[in-house]
Amino acid sequence: MKRQFNILHVEDDDLDAMNVQRTMRHCPAVGEVDVAHDGIEALEYLRSGRSSLHDLVILLDICLPRMGGLEFLRELRADPHLAHIPVVVLSTSDNEQDKSAAYKFHVAGYLVKALNPERFRRSLATFADYWSSSELL
Repeated sequence: MKRQFNILHVEDDDLDAMNVQRTMRHCPAVGEVDVAHDGIEALEYLRSGRSSLHDLVILLDICLPRMGGLEFLRELRADPHLAHIPVVVLSTSDNEQDKSAAYKFHVAGYLVKALNPERFRRSLATFADYWSSSELL
């Protein structure tokens, strides 16, 4: 049975955030898509109680100002109230060290942002379909 989930997209590039929101708007499994521009803003959002943490997936960029993606993952996994939230990295970084470090924090996946917008949209839609029908949430 497919479930609906919400997304917190942690992304400092407004164009990338807009593309993800536009893509996810066409996925029936996706409810709300909220954006945080760095790790600090994302942690504040998660700890504020503004959104249910139950059916939430985080899309996380690695290269962020103030608090980068890996530091955010460290903080997230250290917080017992937030550690369960699934995270998928969505980054321009194709660096093997970044990938390895992210998987050490138990990310559910690592997507490299595609230069081709249509391929990017298809990848996100595929993940959305998977998340809605899996036990990831």
